[in-house]
Amino acid sequence: MADRTAALIRHLTTRGLTVAVAESLTGGLLAAELIRPAGASAVVVGGVVAYATAAKESVLGVESALLAQNGAVHPRVAEQMAAGARRVLSVGGREADIGISTTGVAGPDPQDGREPGTVFLGLSMGNGSRSIGLSLAGDRDTIRRDTVTAAIDYLIAITGAEMGES
Repeated sequence: MADRTAALIRHLTTRGLTVAVAESLTGGLLAAELIRPAGASAVVVGGVVAYATAAKESVLGVESALLAQNGAVHPRVAEQMAAGARRVLSVGGREADIGISTTGVAGPDPQDGREPGTVFLGLSMGNGSRSIGLSLAGDRDTIRRDTVTAAIDYLIAITGAEMGES
């Protein structure tokens, strides 16, 4: 994954795009992966670890009614987390170009009626947000690590990053 992340960072730098991260189940692992390559400071504006459901509302602005009705493991929660990251990590009055978020259940127990391995990635760009659902298998560490890999792959796919670039 190291080469893929470095290529993504180079691609985003070339395009002049910035990224803000909001994480729950990955607890900072995605931000750590994104800032690992040299030059990441030109792209990654920061990250918010909103592990507690209440922090998703108070820090990232996820709707309280959505959380009350569906819990934290929901596609719209992921979308609102991603949009919230762009907003709260604004620099000089400018929102990040891309917001990406992770929310889900790493296990070993279910949460909010969702089984371990249920994960949603949120993406916010321009005026829109979307999410994708993942169904992952393994222990907590595996699910968290695979979520980070999926998020990097998602960013690569939506930005059109070419992995053959050096």
